[in-house]
Amino acid sequence: MAAWHNVVIIGGGGAGLRAAIAIAEANPKLNVAIVSKVYPMRSHTVSAEGGAAAVAGRDDADDSFDEHAYDTVSGSDWLCDQDAVEAFVVEARRELLQLEHWGCPWSRRPDGRIAVRAFGGMKKKRTWFAADKTGFHLLHTLFQTALSYSDIVRYDEWFVTKLLVHDGRVRGVVAVELATGATETIVADAVIVCTGGCGRVFPFTTNANIKTGDGMALAYQAGAPLKDMEFVQYHPTGLPFTGILITEAARAEGGWLLNKDGYRYLQDYDLGSPTDQPTMRSMELGPRDRLSQAFVHEMEKGRTIEHEAGHVVHLDLRHLGKELIDSRLPFVRELCASYQNIDPVSELVPVRPVVHYMMGGIHTDINGATPLTGLYAAGEVACVSINGANRLGSNSLPELLVFGARAGKAAAEFVSDVPGAATGPVLAQGRDEERRLHRELAGRHGSGGERLADIRTEMQDAMEAGAGIYRDEASLIKAIDKVAELKERFARAAIDDTSRTFNTELIAMLELSGMLDVAECIVASALRREESRGAHQRTDFPGRNDEKYLAHSLIRRTPAGESRVDYLPVTITRWPPGERVYGR
Repeated sequence: MAAWHNVVIIGGGGAGLRAAIAIAEANPKLNVAIVSKVYPMRSHTVSAEGGAAAVAGRDDADDSFDEHAYDTVSGSDWLCDQDAVEAFVVEARRELLQLEHWGCPWSRRPDGRIAVRAFGGMKKKRTWFAADKTGFHLLHTLFQTALSYSDIVRYDEWFVTKLLVHDGRVRGVVAVELATGATETIVADAVIVCTGGCGRVFPFTTNANIKTGDGMALAYQAGAPLKDMEFVQYHPTGLPFTGILITEAARAEGGWLLNKDGYRYLQDYDLGSPTDQPTMRSMELGPRDRLSQAFVHEMEKGRTIEHEAGHVVHLDLRHLGKELIDSRLPFVRELCASYQNIDPVSELVPVRPVVHYMMGGIHTDINGATPLTGLYAAGEVACVSINGANRLGSNSLPELLVFGARAGKAAAEFVSDVPGAATGPVLAQGRDEERRLHRELAGRHGSGGERLADIRTEMQDAMEAGAGIYRDEASLIKAIDKVAELKERFARAAIDDTSRTFNTELIAMLELSGMLDVAECIVASALRREESRGAHQRTDFPGRNDEKYLAHSLIRRTPAGESRVDYLPVTITRWPPGERVYGR
C-alpha cells in the first residue's frame, strides 16, 4: 500500500501536535499526517508533572528574558547555543499564553494572575504549572486543538521502521500498523521527527516503555548526525523499583532530601545553586546533574539507605502539610500510594537518581532543520541546542512548544517551495523494506536464538555501569565492547510470534535494533569527550576543558557502517563561559 502527504510527523506528543498545528496555521492547503506508535494522549508528554518555564509578566520587575537566558546558559555548562536560547526565552512565554487561549488550565495566584513556582537552577520563580499534572493538561489542550483541523490525518498505533531517502532528500517513511501488521509506504515532501527521548536504553528511568529512541535511530540510520549524545540527565528523585518520577515540584514546594541520618546533606555540596552557596531554602533546587552527583558521593561515604532496589535517600514532604500536598502535589501523593504504599503526608519517600532526559539528539538548526534535506526534528528527540550539558527543569515543555512550532513553520515553507520528486524510486524502497520485515519474521522464527529481553537487559546494565552518572575510559570501553557484542547477538535473536495482528514481539525487535544504535552513539561520544561538563562526568578527566571541548559532538554513520565523531563550535552571543564549581 502507499499513501501521500505534504508533511509526515513521526510522534503524536507535545512537539508533534504543536508542529502539526503550526503547519495547519501556516498553510491550510497542506495535507499533514501524524504517525504515532501510541494514541496521542498516551504520549510521554502526558507524564510531565512540574511545569513549564517562561517569564510570567511583560512588566514583571522580578524577572526578565535575559535572566531566563542566563540561567539556561549557565545551567547548560555553557554548551548550549546562545542564539537558540535567546529566541527560546522570548517565544516560550508566547507559547504558554497561546496554550491558555486554547484552554490550558494554568494554576492561579489569589489575584488571578498565572501562578509560578521555583525550579532547580533558576534564580527566579518562573515555572508555570497546572497543579502537578502540567504535561497532561498541556497535551490534552494541544490534542483537542489539533482535532479542529480536518487536514491533520492521524495514523494512531503505527510504528515507523524506515526513513525513505532519495537523491539526498527525505521522501517519506515506511510504517507498520500494530493492529493488523499491514506495512505501508507513506510518501511525503518533508518529515518531522518528534518521537521523544531514549531513556529505556538504561535500566532505571522515569521514561515510559515507549521511550526507546526510535526517532534518533531512524535519523542516524538515514545518515543524519546525532549531537551531544554523551549528555544523559539523571533526575535525583525517582521511585526505587519503577523509576517513576517524583517531580522537582515536590522540592520546589519545600521538600527536603535526607540521608540515612536524617540530615539534609545537600548543604555540604556546592551545587551551582541559584545562590553562590547552598542555603537551607535553595539547596534542594540545585541543578539536576549536581544533585545526582551528590547522591553518589553520599553513597560512597556510606550515608545512603540500603533498599531492595539499591541505595536510596529520603524525600521528606511531611512538614508541608496535607492541605498543600493535596492542592499543589496531588499526583505525587497518588504515585507514592500506588507504587510504594506510602503516604507522603506522614511518611518519608525513598528516592534515587534515575535516567530522565537526553540533552542530545538529532542535530538541527534553530528552525528544526537537519543536515538531511526534507528532515526536521523537535522536542527531546532533537538537539537545537538549548540544553547543552544539562537541562534545567521546566525548560523541556516550552522547548517542545517553541521548536515544534518552528519546525512546523519551516517544513510548511519548505514543501510550499520545493518541487515534488519522482515517487517510483521511493515506492521501490518501500517495497524493499516490506520484504525485509517479512524476512526478519520468517528468519528469526524457530531459530533457537537468544531472547530479545535478555539482550535488552544486558544492554541496559552495560549502559548503567559504563555510562552512568560517573564514567571513565575503562568503563566506557567496556560498554562499547559489550554493545558491539550485543549487536552481533541481536542479529541471531529469535522471535516466536509470526502473526500479523498486534505482534508486539516484532515491535520489540525493531525497538531494540534502534536502541543498540543509540547506545553505541552515547558511549562512543562519551569516550571521545575527555573532560567533565554537566551530566558528563569523567573521573579520569575531572576538569572542564573549554579550549578543546567547548563544542558539540556530532556522531554519524559512515558508508562503511561505522560511527564517526566530529565537533561543531558552540554559538556564543553574549555570555562568555564561566565556572561551575562542584565541591565534594
